[in-house]
Amino acid sequence: MPQVPDLRADVNRDGSVEGATDTDGENTWTPRRGAIVLPNVDDDAKRCPVKDAQGRPLSDAKLARCNDASDAKVNGARDAADLARLKTAPLPKTPAGSHGTVKAVGTGAKKSRLFIQREGRWSLLRPTDRLSTKELRSGVELGIEATDVVRDARKWNGEVKVRFTVTDGGTSRSDDVVLRTAPVLTHHHLQRAEELLVTKVSGGGAYGRARRKFVKDLAEQAKAAGISKPLTTFTAYHDVWAQDFVEPAYASMPGPGGKQRMMRVLIRSAQPDRDAGRELFEKLRGPDVGVVQVSGVRDNEEWTLNSMGNLETIPPYTLGGKSYPAGRIIQGYRADTGSKPAKAMRTFLSSQGVQAPLLLDTSWLSVGHVDEFIQFLPADTERGWRVGVADPAAGVELLRKAKRDGHGGEKMFSVPSSADIPAPKETIDQVLANATFHADNKLAADRIKANLDILKRETGITDAEIVKVPGLYTRDGAERGDLSGSRKLRRMGPDTLRRFSQLGGDDSRTDGGATRRAAASRNSAYIPGAVNGVLLSPTRYLAPQQWGPVIGGRDIFTAAVHSVYAKAGFTTSYVDDWYTYHIGMGEVHCGTNTLRDATAPWWPTA
Repeated sequence: MPQVPDLRADVNRDGSVEGATDTDGENTWTPRRGAIVLPNVDDDAKRCPVKDAQGRPLSDAKLARCNDASDAKVNGARDAADLARLKTAPLPKTPAGSHGTVKAVGTGAKKSRLFIQREGRWSLLRPTDRLSTKELRSGVELGIEATDVVRDARKWNGEVKVRFTVTDGGTSRSDDVVLRTAPVLTHHHLQRAEELLVTKVSGGGAYGRARRKFVKDLAEQAKAAGISKPLTTFTAYHDVWAQDFVEPAYASMPGPGGKQRMMRVLIRSAQPDRDAGRELFEKLRGPDVGVVQVSGVRDNEEWTLNSMGNLETIPPYTLGGKSYPAGRIIQGYRADTGSKPAKAMRTFLSSQGVQAPLLLDTSWLSVGHVDEFIQFLPADTERGWRVGVADPAAGVELLRKAKRDGHGGEKMFSVPSSADIPAPKETIDQVLANATFHADNKLAADRIKANLDILKRETGITDAEIVKVPGLYTRDGAERGDLSGSRKLRRMGPDTLRRFSQLGGDDSRTDGGATRRAAASRNSAYIPGAVNGVLLSPTRYLAPQQWGPVIGGRDIFTAAVHSVYAKAGFTTSYVDDWYTYHIGMGEVHCGTNTLRDATAPWWPTA
């Protein structure tokens, strides 16, 4: 009779594989107990090519196909660290002639790979490979990787069952452990910013100069906020909307010494025609950085809703017995037409099983992204965070007060003209006399309130936890000048044009039909949207320069925005994005991205 086999994994999630403390509950997996395995989708040895043998760029599918899990090797010490450890307990009384096997069984067998350490080296362990009597007596160390992320939980929920079998003569006995593949999780604003991403555009002219200045100013702001890493710049495809073609995320498992083993996983937007996503593979994929590309996107799914500016994450919370230790995703959808982000992406996000995506109504917005009106801010409160929202009523009141104080004749905008586009000339009086302006902002206020009601119901936030930031919206883009002329639009580049085309201008056809024209009642920011900025640290916030009316030597919108954030505990700085992003229906947040710290565990801890 063979000895009773004992296969051990890090069931208690302390970063090591031990004895009795890792035994209870090893056959099942729950949110609070059970071993975790990483999806090994990075490229630690930087072996993945971006061109074929003839020097031609690889297809999207071939780019996405290569990673550390696409071969059957352990690619160095860094790759070995990505393996979840397993051990067989020593069986010193194993009879001579006995042998053992360790293999994954069930659905997870096709989504995982086992390695064994022999003589200080890792080698592939096939299902038919045998452990010798000597190895059974001494015990062996194993490593396991998941070969992909969870994409559709209905087909595979990430579970991997590993079976250790000992055979003596014709008799076999087995022991199983169950692991779960670490979910791919999006960042939230309680995680500190470590690195900023932005697109760097070459070329001359006023637009090129404005772009270079924006990048320079952004780098200075990041450094002032204590972010030591230099900007990562995208250069290959000139898509200035760095927030939109990628969502930085991560996967992690317990590591040695109580530290987490973390891998960045960049989620490419579900926009197959958006070439900028290729640079994630070509430039950023590498050691501890993987890229996930979601396939199965349908042509009839609205293009703009699939931009990642339409994905934000509520920080961690608990309500009504439900806990979200890694936060919760929000995305916008068109309640008026029923259009939603791509089904394939929604399936992917929900299949991670942790962040339970929630849809908010963005049908009132031309671009339709949640970052146009809402943000989440760290707070020194019991909850640990607040909600920041645009407040159109406060924006209108700023103008009304200026008029009451006798300043109605002042210009609405203080931005200077560029070489290509004249500055808007309307006055406060003219703006306030426009019935459409009031209708647009009432619509925006009503829709923002309706979305806040959803968040109150889902998270338990109260009015006292809402930071209302003055802002204004418009449906006609009047402050942008005449954007229907092809000369001005084409200077901005094809991806800026995607947003401009939603205004219904004549050049929407140059976008290849990838976007839909905005309904006449849909809005965008009239004055640069202050909530559409970047959280640089727990106490520093970067907003778009307001360029509002200047009265008594100060911009009244800048003063109001500064005051609101100061009361919430933030020092606010500003960067000019008028000609680089604002007139393209976006702001600082839309044009940048952040890599954030993710060393805290996503699983519940005692």
